[in-house]
Amino acid sequence: MSLLKGVVMKYRILKTILFITLAILPVTVLTAQALSVPEGRLTYEIIDRQTVTITGYRGTSATLNIPERVQGLPVTAIGESAFNECINLTSISIPSSVISIGDYAFNYCIRLTNINIPSSVTSIGDFAFLDCESLASIDIPSSITSIGNRAFVGCSRLPSIVIPSSVTSIGDEAFAGCERLTSITVNSRNPAYTSIDGILFDKTVRTILCYPMGRNTGKYTIPSSVTVIGVGAFLRCENLTSITIPSSVTRIGDYPFFGCISLTSITIPSSVMSIGYAAFSDCISLTNLTIPSSVTSIGDWAFHECRGLTNVTIPSSVTNIGEAVFYRCVSLTSITIPSSITSIGDRAFSDCERLTSIIIPSSVTVIGDSAFRGCVRLTSITIPSSVTSIGENVFSFCKSLTSITIPSSVITIGERAFFFCTSLTSVTLSRRTQVGRDAFPASVRISYRD
Repeated sequence: MSLLKGVVMKYRILKTILFITLAILPVTVLTAQALSVPEGRLTYEIIDRQTVTITGYRGTSATLNIPERVQGLPVTAIGESAFNECINLTSISIPSSVISIGDYAFNYCIRLTNINIPSSVTSIGDFAFLDCESLASIDIPSSITSIGNRAFVGCSRLPSIVIPSSVTSIGDEAFAGCERLTSITVNSRNPAYTSIDGILFDKTVRTILCYPMGRNTGKYTIPSSVTVIGVGAFLRCENLTSITIPSSVTRIGDYPFFGCISLTSITIPSSVMSIGYAAFSDCISLTNLTIPSSVTSIGDWAFHECRGLTNVTIPSSVTNIGEAVFYRCVSLTSITIPSSITSIGDRAFSDCERLTSIIIPSSVTVIGDSAFRGCVRLTSITIPSSVTSIGENVFSFCKSLTSITIPSSVITIGERAFFFCTSLTSVTLSRRTQVGRDAFPASVRISYRD
């Protein structure tokens, strides 16, 4: 899934940047003897001759005490990826001189069970504790003002989080993948956030931010004050079977219900105007869904891998079917495409194995790459004269297609457009249409209308 690919890509980029930086800058190495750090060395960088940033650790020690001063200068930061993949570390002590913990600072420290964050620290960076799967508790001091995007993602043993009054910024999916997290508590004096029954909201309770994925409640009703379902709000809440969305909600953000594998039904109220990126991706138990006519925008990958979804009606308020919206909806047998749709995105219906026929309305001008790839039971399809472009691999592996008529309005047909359509015997098209390489099977009979 692209969500995970995005995480991995950013990690690789940051890791590469760090490696290059260490290679071209004079990085000083502190020996274990000089710092009383067993079995290893710390690397650091002096910033403007005033402060020190820890940039790395080369060693196999289980416990580590970071020094407060180096060469007489205060250690004020744990840099990006400083302790990346230090898989032997179980405990680390951060001195009170440190004010920031950088992005990926303790990424994949899979044995880290204990870490003290001193009251001097004001910010925790993006992915700071990514996949610290042994971390069973953490105290966020009252000095912290910001917690970065996905800061504690994958900390699967954390049972609870307490947000102090000082925190005014919490990044997207800060606690995603915390499988045992059952409650998030917010200090009552916090000006930006609040919690209701252990669930995180903004202070006004207009945006729901995080429903802890370790909760065992099968059903949940979102408060009627909520207008926005935030990014990843219910991400991978695998115990949820039913969610009631109030009519106050106008926007469903990016991947809010991603991976809610037990979710069987959900009603989207007519107040909702937009459904975000990957909103219901991997909701494999979702069988029926009605998209209200208020919705004007459906994000890419919105219903990807909704394997139980059998039928969908897209309202006429929607003008675009984006990338991979129904990709791998293997049980989808019918879908209504309204005349408001002007384009069908890449992989929009790819691998919808039970889809037998589809009528593309005359409003559509572009059919994207792999839009119907792998629809193995698709026996017929009507391409209207409004279409000017058919992308690459659009109908490849549609093994049940026997004939196709391509209107003269089509200027280009992409490479492998009908690749491995083993039953296709007859194609009608214009001589003026530019046909890409391997667009049709070698055995197909092509008839030209001009």
